[in-house]
Amino acid sequence: MNKYPMIIKVEKINGKLVAFDSQGNDQSDLVSYSTKKKAIKFGTALLKESEDSKFKQIALEEFDRASNVPVANEPVDVPDEQAEVMNFISNSYSLKPESLVMKELKWKYLVRSAVRGRNIMMTGPAGCGKTMAAKSLVNSLDRPDFYFNLGATQDPRATLIGNTHFDKEKGTYFSEALFVKAIQTENAVILLDELTRAHPDAWNILMTVLDQGQRYLRLDEAQGQATIEVADGVTFIATANIGNEYTATRTLDKALMDRFIVVEMDLLNDSEEKGLLQYMFPNVSSDELGKVAEIAHLTRVEALSENGRFASGVSTRTSVEIAGLLYDGFSLEESAEVCIYPQYSADGGADSERTFVKQLVQKYVGEEGDGNLFNDVEDEDSGDNVRV
Repeated sequence: MNKYPMIIKVEKINGKLVAFDSQGNDQSDLVSYSTKKKAIKFGTALLKESEDSKFKQIALEEFDRASNVPVANEPVDVPDEQAEVMNFISNSYSLKPESLVMKELKWKYLVRSAVRGRNIMMTGPAGCGKTMAAKSLVNSLDRPDFYFNLGATQDPRATLIGNTHFDKEKGTYFSEALFVKAIQTENAVILLDELTRAHPDAWNILMTVLDQGQRYLRLDEAQGQATIEVADGVTFIATANIGNEYTATRTLDKALMDRFIVVEMDLLNDSEEKGLLQYMFPNVSSDELGKVAEIAHLTRVEALSENGRFASGVSTRTSVEIAGLLYDGFSLEESAEVCIYPQYSADGGADSERTFVKQLVQKYVGEEGDGNLFNDVEDEDSGDNVRV
């Protein structure tokens, strides 16, 4: 027997749209496909107030709040040291910086994975905050940390192992890379940025390092050469852009992917993005920051739609840059000219991506624009109009 009012979240799992309520019960049969698709498209939750009522779209945060109702559990006896770790994980959300917008569940999962020594891969669109989240985690754990941008290195062996040098006085000698020191540092957190842009040679070197059953680095592939053991407590955090829309990235080897647990960063909705911008730029007009957030949100909705006119939306990183320009006295139109338009192709003239995104922005910089480029969408189940 279902309890009402009922709040439902829709997620795409293995290519299928699945709807579940705040208690975790599968309610997919209760929600039509079109309603589920709209909830995904607009980033909303669904509210059904009674058995006979129609579904309404509501803010996704309402589902999160409904899901956080305390549940009574039987007490579990755990060793003192484990109780301390569990208490740290339970209270870790207070360590998340305000400038990082991340749901409590995912932040705690991130902290728990690091504390328990898991290898973590942060995925999500470019500019969504993967590296920021990883660095925030490092700061919250107060552990030694090392940073390696694998996408920028042209010589993986030199970056991860070291180089052979010649000196007139010393002769030929081997100089270990910083990575060798990093993996020998107990409880270190090692950030491997831009893993999908790394050369496959880097992946091959990392295979044994990341494998929980091996955890060593071989300095030379020759038989019988010395190996460096990974120290106790070392945690690896990688960031990756996964998808065909990212140029210069490579599809990760399945064996390498299997060595990580994956934490997917969510795209911010317009209210979350506005809140972040207001936190970072409190002296900039709230209305102007709201326009920036709405423009970014609408480009993402369009990019995710089945017949979207461009492949990618404005990233949170770009929104922050625009807000910084507004702070420095640039207008919204000028900021879009230098930050947004160059990201979109002008090929196709009047039908180009750039023309479309310019039309979108003009709705916000024009005196009479209502900020809504898209038509109202009629919810087939409720008859209500939903405005993006």
